[in-house]
Amino acid sequence: MRWLVGWSSTAAGAAGIGSAGAVGYDGETLHPVGSQLLWGDPDPLWAVGDWRPDEVRVVHADAENRIAVLGICGAGDEELRRGLFTARGGAVRHLTTWPGSYTAVVQAGRRITVCGDLAGARPVFYTPWAGGTAYATAALPLADLIEANLDFTHLAALLAAPDVPAALRDTTPYDGVRRIPPGHALVLRAGAREIAGYEPVASLAVAAPPADPDRAVDAVRDALVDAVRTRLAAPRHVPDLDPGPVPGMGPAERRAARGMPVPGIGADLSGGPASGTLALLAAGLPGRPGTLLGHGTGAGERLLAVTFNDLAVAGREAELERAGALAAGPRLHHVVVTGGEETLPYADLDGPLTDEPGPSLVQAARHRARLAAGSADHFTGHGARQVLDAHPARLADLLVDRRRRHLVRPVAALARADGSVMVPARVYGAARRLARTPYRTGLEALAERLMRRRFDDPKGAVGASLAALTWARPGPAARWLTGEALAEVSVLLQAAADRSGNGVQRPGDYRARAVLARHAADLRVLEQAAEIRSQRLHAPFLDNQVVRACRDLPEALRVQPGARAAILRTVLEGAGVTDLPSGWGAPSHASSAAAARAGLRVAAEPLLDLFATPLLADAGLVEARVIRKAVRSAAAGEPLPLDGLADLISLELWLRRLLSRRGTCWTGTPTRSRAVPSGIQPRRSALTPGA
Repeated sequence: MRWLVGWSSTAAGAAGIGSAGAVGYDGETLHPVGSQLLWGDPDPLWAVGDWRPDEVRVVHADAENRIAVLGICGAGDEELRRGLFTARGGAVRHLTTWPGSYTAVVQAGRRITVCGDLAGARPVFYTPWAGGTAYATAALPLADLIEANLDFTHLAALLAAPDVPAALRDTTPYDGVRRIPPGHALVLRAGAREIAGYEPVASLAVAAPPADPDRAVDAVRDALVDAVRTRLAAPRHVPDLDPGPVPGMGPAERRAARGMPVPGIGADLSGGPASGTLALLAAGLPGRPGTLLGHGTGAGERLLAVTFNDLAVAGREAELERAGALAAGPRLHHVVVTGGEETLPYADLDGPLTDEPGPSLVQAARHRARLAAGSADHFTGHGARQVLDAHPARLADLLVDRRRRHLVRPVAALARADGSVMVPARVYGAARRLARTPYRTGLEALAERLMRRRFDDPKGAVGASLAALTWARPGPAARWLTGEALAEVSVLLQAAADRSGNGVQRPGDYRARAVLARHAADLRVLEQAAEIRSQRLHAPFLDNQVVRACRDLPEALRVQPGARAAILRTVLEGAGVTDLPSGWGAPSHASSAAAARAGLRVAAEPLLDLFATPLLADAGLVEARVIRKAVRSAAAGEPLPLDGLADLISLELWLRRLLSRRGTCWTGTPTRSRAVPSGIQPRRSALTPGA
């Protein structure tokens, strides 16, 4: 886990506790454990964790003006210097337009600016501290610093309405630690803080001017190529050398057993269009994308393509065949990782503590098995679906813009899937109602549903699309929460509705951004939970410039059936890749629900033991007997929302790991100075509101 942390102190306290040389409780200097100081008093900044040398860059204009960039950034030092001079005047958007995935921190005198990203994969957190403000790219260090307790209202909202920004607000699981929204920057002036958006806000009262589809797809191609090329241009890193042979094991098996990635660059190759696009781009761009000469196979031009073959659940044979066809080129080296019941979801409930909870915790061992065979720099296609696909609510946006004719093809595709002649009328009616429903009314409707415990299970593609044609929906785990927890979230939503007024917003764009933010946050949890030493996961689809290019795609283009595959096919053709296998881009018919249900069946007993005395029950969020019954029913094959159970189980796992940890992220504080110092006290009454 890697993060940066610093603080901005008041002028009066610059030489006191708010400085890099501050004295802690036991007379020690207060600083993060395992850190490197990037700059010091009066507003210090540290980089913490196993950062590579090229991932941390600091450029100085003079003693009081400097910029730090942490991560993969395609800007050279001279570009960073020019960006620093421009940012001194207050403009910060240009700091987020360089290719790559990074966090930029600018210090201009006593003003500090920390830029978050557009997707939410590289968030920024802050908390009041010592008369000023402490900030970090991880929430747990700040929670340790202030000895934060859990925010039970946030945890309830995370289960009841995970895709509703009005429910999650800017809170975190730690009481008093806040996050800045995606697309915003944290600006600190001598301890005082301000949250500023850096993206231009388009008028929502009138339709946006029509965009040229060809030009928009070309922009997506250029952004993706720049994102991949930036990572290929970074210095190669060779993991620790293999300490020696093991009887019965080859080099690749030894590396996997010891948790060591293969030197060089690789990519996931699932057979889907997103991972295939990145693998083909990385293998086809000029340079040496593959392993280093003298290491591994010795093929310096080949990119390592990793495919996971689940032997416990069938149904992905066509995807595996496409992956093999894609990897048949001379510039790719194909490795198939097989997994049985030991790699099913829920098979391994042990793992490291992550910064925040996320549903991917239950699948971390599954992903770790695949990544252990990967490269030191590994491309993944995460985020492509969220930035390219059309959320069903975008149909309402087309009606708002009076572009009804563009609804014909997506509605016809749903009608063919359902086989009912009534589908077009139902979908059009739902989209029309959403287009005419104010945002405030949507929040009030969700608050009412939670209060009255009205939950439904959409059936099929048409049912899911109709259910998504709303401003806000209950989360899949909401049905298992206690009445007090649901009431707490309902009151919170009602208060948010009262504050929101009747502002004009586009429901499709609003829902799509919320889904992207949740996916990016869960990917961050997955990176920490399935982390392989010396390995870096790269998700170019979540880079700022790629997200911007995808947002400029016309809605009329992205709502068409098969739009994502068609866009990525055009991207590859523009990059010179035309020989794609038959069926490339076809939707997968193998549902991840089959693997989740098989994992629940195999791990039923450990899960029942987990919920014998759950911490979630002590927090007042669930009743233990209700969850145990749901686990038994799901393992027996009853049609329950499996993603809701994943939310509950992952949150319980995270709470147990948090409370069992020892130590703290800081020196200069006693052992008790850490998050949730007194644990969870059993709560049987209404939840305490979060800060």
